[in-house]
Amino acid sequence: MKKSYVMILLTLCVLACACVQAETGKLKDKTYDRDRIRPYLRNPRYWQYKGRPVLLLGGTKDDNLFQIPDLKEHLDLLASVGGNYIRNTMSARVDRGFEVQPFKKLSNGKYDLDQWNDEYWNRFERMLKLTWVRDIIVQIEVWAFHDFNKGHWEKNPWRPANNISYSESSTTLKDSYGNIGKVPHDFFFTVSKLNNDGLVLAYQQKFVDKILSHSLRYAHVLYCMTNEIHPQFSPEWGWYWSEYIKDKAAAADRKVETTEMNWEIDLKKAQQRASLDRPDVFSFFEASQNSAKMGQQNWDNLQFARHYLGEEPRPINHVKIYGADTNTWKGSTDRHATECFWRNIIIGGSASSRFHRPPYGLGLISKAQAHIKSMRMFTGKMDIFTCEPHNELLSIRKENGAYVIANPGKEYAIYFPNGDPVALDLNAAQGKMKGRWLDIAQSQWAKQEMLEGGGTVTLSPPGTGHWVVWIGPISTPQKAKTGSQHVGACIIKASLGPAPELQGLGESAFHEKTKTATHNSSSWTCRSAPTASSGSSATRPNGESTGFRRTALSAPQKN
Repeated sequence: MKKSYVMILLTLCVLACACVQAETGKLKDKTYDRDRIRPYLRNPRYWQYKGRPVLLLGGTKDDNLFQIPDLKEHLDLLASVGGNYIRNTMSARVDRGFEVQPFKKLSNGKYDLDQWNDEYWNRFERMLKLTWVRDIIVQIEVWAFHDFNKGHWEKNPWRPANNISYSESSTTLKDSYGNIGKVPHDFFFTVSKLNNDGLVLAYQQKFVDKILSHSLRYAHVLYCMTNEIHPQFSPEWGWYWSEYIKDKAAAADRKVETTEMNWEIDLKKAQQRASLDRPDVFSFFEASQNSAKMGQQNWDNLQFARHYLGEEPRPINHVKIYGADTNTWKGSTDRHATECFWRNIIIGGSASSRFHRPPYGLGLISKAQAHIKSMRMFTGKMDIFTCEPHNELLSIRKENGAYVIANPGKEYAIYFPNGDPVALDLNAAQGKMKGRWLDIAQSQWAKQEMLEGGGTVTLSPPGTGHWVVWIGPISTPQKAKTGSQHVGACIIKASLGPAPELQGLGESAFHEKTKTATHNSSSWTCRSAPTASSGSSATRPNGESTGFRRTALSAPQKN
């Protein structure tokens, strides 16, 4: 009788522990969903992170940032000027000599696509942790398009002649391709709706699974499918991988945000519509290529995309801004890049702005640092998340002379690229208001002036060059609204220690629990009706099962 009593107590204890663990797991999932990078609930044109709205600003010296040897120091510099946003292509092409491949290289010089190169993935994990502890948002580009171009394909592990895992005769891939900007490459046609190359697709899925086994443990990651995929490639490629990643995330009780980066520089063209028209597939829009448009046209095209998304607003990101005197592609210069950086945010209503790497962009040179710092200073004063572009409030304006964003009647901001005067309609505002001028190039607040609401005022910058003026009430102190004191604004000085271990779901477990799932790409049509948010459960937006089983996935621990 006594033994039976003890056994009953032990059973009850085990059940109680199991219940506590289950509730703890649910609490962790709720915390993850609350803290993850996601569209801002009060204004989905912007992002929120850790429950607060956040503006993403950045500039770095490389794109496959996880590969660079001085990553920690570079991230510290970015954070010190208010940057909180990086681009990370999964590129492995050898440009500088320190890059490594994701697969193991055998003694015969060929790669085994069934074996990983641990160094590549350790670098990736280190980047995820270093950015996580600094609250720097990472935008991953899964497929590094230019790694497959002529000149790089010859050394690429995915090339049949370079690996032992498949051959030309067993796949649709060829050992030789021309310029993929002009000639389609079969690597980007493997999915079931296109060439249906099951053998290569299985290895592609394995590669993406490996990425996710690292990245899904973190809440600060955005996902872009491909870097600059060209118009002659089918949008089915990007649609497939977006659904695949969302399905995998859902199977691990995670939600993620996805997009595609198209090559087309005109946001009105059909290739860009394949993203704009698919809110059920892509939860944010990547508009980087618009930076190849100059001056007023740059802003006009951005406003087209913004209005096009008006019924179902999504964040518009600019993960790279072209423009540098060192490489004037499409006529872009240092001046053009800095103008785009401000037009994107102050008057474009976009959610992010980041300088492209040198020589095609400013990266994180001193000029880029000054503009990032000034933008953070400025948006720390203005509640930009409640404002909209309002150029109709301007008069006596030259083309590309001034741009305004405002919450009419409450606060206004005008960006002056060239120091030209402009008239602002303040009829919605009553009483006296205060104007504060920011010298962008110097990252310094300059003169302050008193303005009278209820009419039109003429504003002239204190000097030439880049200026921005904030206009708001005299009596109401403005607090930082952009998360600038919370995200990416402090340097982590403590030792980071070893990378966190997977808890509850190791990479092998992740692969085992999801590899048998069947991923079915559905056919698509443009202008679909809005659907449920991506990845909320292990089902597609239309209610069909993904075929993925849910898996436990624990967040990393800060050391």
